[in-house]
Amino acid sequence: MLTVLRNSCLSLAFLICSANAWAAAQHAMTLYDEAPKYPSNFTHFDYTNPQAPKGGTLRLAGLNGFDSLNPFIPKGNAADRIALIYDTLTYHSADEPFTEYGLLAERIEKADDNSFVRFYLNPKARFHDGKPVTAEDVRFTFNTLVEKGHPLYRHYYADVAEVVVENHLQVRFDFKHNNNRELPLILGQLQILPKHWWAKRDFTKTSLEAPLGSGPYRLTRIDAGRSLRYERVDDWWAKDLPVSKGLYNFDVIHIDYYRDMAVALEAFKAGQFDFNLEYSAKDWATGYDSPALRNGKIIKKSVKNHNPVGMQGYTFNIRRPMFKDVRVRKAISLLFDFEWTNKQLFYGSYTRTHSFFENSDLAARGLPSAAELEILEPLRDSIPDEVFTQTFKLPVSDGSGIIRERRLEAWRLLKEAGYRIENDRMVNAQGEPLTFEFIIAQANLERVLLPFKRNLAELGIEMTIRRTDVSQYINRMRSRDFDMTSSIWPQSNSPGNEQRDFWHSSSVDNPGSRNFIGLSDPAIDSLVEGLINAPNREHLITYARALDRVLLWGHYVIPNYFIDSWRIAYWEHLARPAVAPLYDYGLMTWWRKPNIASPETEAK
Repeated sequence: MLTVLRNSCLSLAFLICSANAWAAAQHAMTLYDEAPKYPSNFTHFDYTNPQAPKGGTLRLAGLNGFDSLNPFIPKGNAADRIALIYDTLTYHSADEPFTEYGLLAERIEKADDNSFVRFYLNPKARFHDGKPVTAEDVRFTFNTLVEKGHPLYRHYYADVAEVVVENHLQVRFDFKHNNNRELPLILGQLQILPKHWWAKRDFTKTSLEAPLGSGPYRLTRIDAGRSLRYERVDDWWAKDLPVSKGLYNFDVIHIDYYRDMAVALEAFKAGQFDFNLEYSAKDWATGYDSPALRNGKIIKKSVKNHNPVGMQGYTFNIRRPMFKDVRVRKAISLLFDFEWTNKQLFYGSYTRTHSFFENSDLAARGLPSAAELEILEPLRDSIPDEVFTQTFKLPVSDGSGIIRERRLEAWRLLKEAGYRIENDRMVNAQGEPLTFEFIIAQANLERVLLPFKRNLAELGIEMTIRRTDVSQYINRMRSRDFDMTSSIWPQSNSPGNEQRDFWHSSSVDNPGSRNFIGLSDPAIDSLVEGLINAPNREHLITYARALDRVLLWGHYVIPNYFIDSWRIAYWEHLARPAVAPLYDYGLMTWWRKPNIASPETEAK
């Protein structure tokens, strides 16, 4: 009787705990537990049109080919839009800074003390072969990515202690500590892989076999390096969920690859594909002129981008001996004339980047605040003095191309660093010339670099511009076999675990990480960890600004330029919702107008 009673009590306790856990489970997660924009009974996002017609083909362009359909490993050049075949545990709202709504996971439960997150899978979720998506698939995905995937995953999920399969549709992630508030949300972004499909395949190898997924599209045609065809899954299990309504309206998404952006632009104007996201200021200003633009068949729009733009810059690899001295890096930086470049090459369309978190409230401005000083003071002996005493400012020219004063300042810094002019060449104390190679994979970047190269040459510094093919460029970046290159570190409104992959010493020797600079600095590590573990938005901003100052005064990159909008061009047979999302241009919310023929149809 005692045993029966004890078992009954245990069962009752389990039911009570389960009921409490069930009650605590939510339809959405936010970073600091603020209320999400959309309630549990929402029907669709404001930026989608749930009545959008389904059908037709969206034709897109890719660049430089592909040789892999496995985007999760540090090998090969993965195919564009491959994420369309996968579902994630949660779906990221494009009109909120950082909110995740349930997708594969119909409910999410976060521990009050942030020590774990539990996902309750939707029993309707299916892979494309009809097999259910289970908690075991979630655990397999996480363990495979961390053990065999890109090094980014090991940094991104470093604070996960264990993945526990509680039952067929319930999985829990336990954390090493409870300070990492972003961790539950980024775990929700896991693209779930089918364990049964990968059981007989080598995850560490590139492959051109169409992978199995559970997402809105499947790959149906692959022409290696040249084209891809995705077809919408008619019986996609999630098509009627609120997070899916009004999305994925095209029956087919077809991607043709081009070797050169200039060739791709001509193909777009000729009607060979439907949508183009433009990166070149010159092409945006003059390249689209055509009969199709003049008669309204091609539409050009600038869509406001509310995201932080991060940092784009010419990157020093400080693993190289000549770039270890900050005076050398600063001297070389002085010789990049942004104002002339913007005026002569970019039609004045860009703004100079002054922050690693540009276009956001995370960017450092002026001198450090009292809150920042509390963080920075303990690091005073190991970070640049200028962090405390000066506002970081980039030099500004009059745009004439004459930068004599900056050249003199660069010469002064190089002399301090032990350099001298010998036979019209800048040499160090050992007589070794200051020369370096700048590697690129994009042909259109060369015209931007040539004026910079001339400014360097006038001071006896030789920069060789080396253009490589994409596969060679990727391999050299992964092996850190470069002196200098152009890099981009994107940022979000809620930066977090990815900062380890960018700046932390734990990523410096990992091939494939984005620690291109070669940073291994305990002070920067401390700031990165503080940012990741920030308990609220106010602390996050403070740590981001403090980190920003230290990175800027290290002169690890030559900041480039940005534009706070997306430049998009598309043919008139495409339609967009009346409301655009704040943090995306929302291509997957678009649809094809049924009563307007595309150029391809007209040609036929």
